[in-house]
Amino acid sequence: MKYTTRQSAILLLSDGTIFHGKSIGISGTTFGEVCFNTGMTGYQEIFTDPSYFGQIMVATNPHIGNYGVNENEVESGGIKIAGLVCKNFSFNYSREDSSGSLEDYFVKQNLICISDVDTRALVSYIRENGAMNSVICTDGTPVEELKVALSNIPDMKGLELASKVSTKEPYFYGNENATYKVSALDLGIKTNILRNLAKRDCYIKVFPFDSTYADLASFNPNGYFLSNGPGDPEPLSSAINVAQEILKNDKPLFGICLGHQVIGLANGISTYKMFNGHRGINHPVKNLITGKGEITSQNHGFAVNKEELESNADLEITHLHLNDGTVAGMRMKNKNCFSVQYHPEASPGPHDSAYLFDQFVDNLKG
Repeated sequence: MKYTTRQSAILLLSDGTIFHGKSIGISGTTFGEVCFNTGMTGYQEIFTDPSYFGQIMVATNPHIGNYGVNENEVESGGIKIAGLVCKNFSFNYSREDSSGSLEDYFVKQNLICISDVDTRALVSYIRENGAMNSVICTDGTPVEELKVALSNIPDMKGLELASKVSTKEPYFYGNENATYKVSALDLGIKTNILRNLAKRDCYIKVFPFDSTYADLASFNPNGYFLSNGPGDPEPLSSAINVAQEILKNDKPLFGICLGHQVIGLANGISTYKMFNGHRGINHPVKNLITGKGEITSQNHGFAVNKEELESNADLEITHLHLNDGTVAGMRMKNKNCFSVQYHPEASPGPHDSAYLFDQFVDNLKG
């Protein structure tokens, strides 16, 4: 019955291309950069990942919603994607520990979704033409009106979004009697990163994105962490300054994703917006130090400049993405600092790279 009464909906891309589908949940319009994730599972973790703030997510897995939702499978306080595009949406779900349906979850969190879209054609189009701004419309707004509104949406290049998802006040995570203390700069941190640090005997104080080095140092930590997050790293002057101060004081530093890019910028390495980015849980990476391969979870639309990194005497590339040769990890030769472009905490994804948290804790031991 739901299928027969659902409203027609469209996805309009900034170049004027339209994809048709059916509305799921609430009615309205939502804007964001369209991108796709190739993961076959873990949709709830993806939807709640703060790194996706401001993006309309295309799910390449043809079935979304089939195992419902679970309150323990979130990476933040709520849904962070701007909207969802999928092929087959499952109103019925089947899993013993599900706490409800994905449709109800979307309605409660006011997420606009369009299904019955030819996602294979859409992903092929994005791969050929690049990520671009788009709008999902499920309320019948005229296309010409949508085009005008879409033309006023800022491009992801140059867009600072960490402030939209960062904590407003510092908070603690883990056991206060843990052996190690870590100050974490929240640029859009995933909960599973905190879990991974806490289970390795770390007590973490999480600070807002615009905190100073003095703020982070006031916790008297054994080391520092720069988190993942959304948007362009270049506008994050405060975070770049924090990274420079940490390095100047020769303290252990670990960065993931946006944090990795901030460390690059702190060392004078530029970043650039990728044509499509990497988003999925099966991306192959080679560890150049050990020679081993890793299957990794990735979610980023920006990267550090490989040529500049190779010519910097203080830095070396530690990991390479095997699909396109982009930088997946780096370390400083004369400082206790390393970072990766991908997500060793996964959630969702494989655990091949979990050793990086062990490496960080080893660095904390001094």
